[in-house]
Amino acid sequence: MAYFAKLGVGNIVEKIEVVDDSIATTEQNGANFLNNLYNSTDTWKQTFIDKSQRKNYAGTGYTYDSTRDAFIPPKNYNSWVLNETTCQWEAPVALPNDGNMYSWNEETQSWDLVT
Repeated sequence: MAYFAKLGVGNIVEKIEVVDDSIATTEQNGANFLNNLYNSTDTWKQTFIDKSQRKNYAGTGYTYDSTRDAFIPPKNYNSWVLNETTCQWEAPVALPNDGNMYSWNEETQSWDLVT
């Protein structure tokens, strides 16, 4: 099966559709099939569960970045920065690796121990 993300305003993913591989032999064929199915001229980008292309599997609310050819998840915290390799948002301070559970504190920009 092939998976396609419908892009809306600002290249924000609105939904994901599944197309049989026999139809989606190319990305364009899959997009054409979906536009014919919905009688639309929407923009569709193929997304890959195994993340073999486009960095991340798309989800509703993700942004498609055409420069990076990647799907980028929504940014949870203003202080977090985009990892250009993974196209994932990361805290400006590394998560402690001591076996404890932590939650991000945006106000202090640090990890708080969850008790």
